[in-house]
Amino acid sequence: MNRWFVRGLILVSASGWLSGTALAQEGNVDQARDALAKQEGDKDSSRQLEEVFQAAEKNYSLQKKGTHSLNYSFDYSYTADQRLDLAITNGSVRNLDVVPSATHNFTNSFSYDFGLLDNFTVGARVPLVVKYDTEDELNVYDVGDISVTGRWQPFAYVPGKMSTTLFGTFSSKTGVSPYEIDINEQLSTGSGYYSLGGGASLSKVLDPVVVFGSVSATYNLPAEDLQQVRGARLLQEVEPGFGLSGSLGFAYSLSYDISLSMSAQLSYSDETILTFSNGDRAMAQDQMTGFLSLSLGTRVSDTTIVNTSLGIGLTEDAPDFSLGVSLPINFSGLKE
Repeated sequence: MNRWFVRGLILVSASGWLSGTALAQEGNVDQARDALAKQEGDKDSSRQLEEVFQAAEKNYSLQKKGTHSLNYSFDYSYTADQRLDLAITNGSVRNLDVVPSATHNFTNSFSYDFGLLDNFTVGARVPLVVKYDTEDELNVYDVGDISVTGRWQPFAYVPGKMSTTLFGTFSSKTGVSPYEIDINEQLSTGSGYYSLGGGASLSKVLDPVVVFGSVSATYNLPAEDLQQVRGARLLQEVEPGFGLSGSLGFAYSLSYDISLSMSAQLSYSDETILTFSNGDRAMAQDQMTGFLSLSLGTRVSDTTIVNTSLGIGLTEDAPDFSLGVSLPINFSGLKE
């Protein structure tokens, strides 16, 4: 971070502390003011904030044309709830069971981005998932749902103005499907269906803070030709509902080496319909999920910022909490 910005923060703190004490002599004040003046060659504070923000919020940064980046992230989440197994036929309850669940989810992800144009970046994400259910003592180690993403900035970035990024995502069903396993003996690592999504993200520098937000929508394609045994019935088709999501947050650079970001996300998932071979249909109600995320960015070199994060579920349907760390992987063949 430039000396002007850091020293400015020091001055603000000092002014509050000195408000009730006697000030130093005028000559000393002038000397301090001269020492704190912006020096030639210092980085502009808004540019430094953008750099920190882009490292913490990958969706808002684009690669320059012809450049690459490879990132690794590790995420852990814990979810404990009570699953309700309910079957209704002709208006009568045929089966009712409450099943406790406590799941530990470990995800190792590798993300690759390539700049097709200065304002258009394509990328792919490959997750490797480990899940463990402490209640049923089940576990799984497998690939998750691989996704590809395109990000486009329709307007050139202008310092002090709002920056807009449009994005689209396609998610595969390469992970272990929850609709193609023995639910009493196995765990899943994927959603079980293809998804298409898109949205927009906005950010703006308000020195010494960057504020950002995003909105997105997801359409989930139906999963058909299933043969999953659920109790005395055979599941044949799943029609997942659409999803809507929005987030809002800020990133704050505490110093040249340390930054902090905070964001809140609210997601809505429409009802899911399950169709069985005997003509029965079951419906999973729509869900509203809230999540609060805190991230700390630490600069370990001139080109590398490592982010650690803590997430807290705000609603019943969200994971109880999550922990994560992400960092860039530098190879000579992928240098800009």
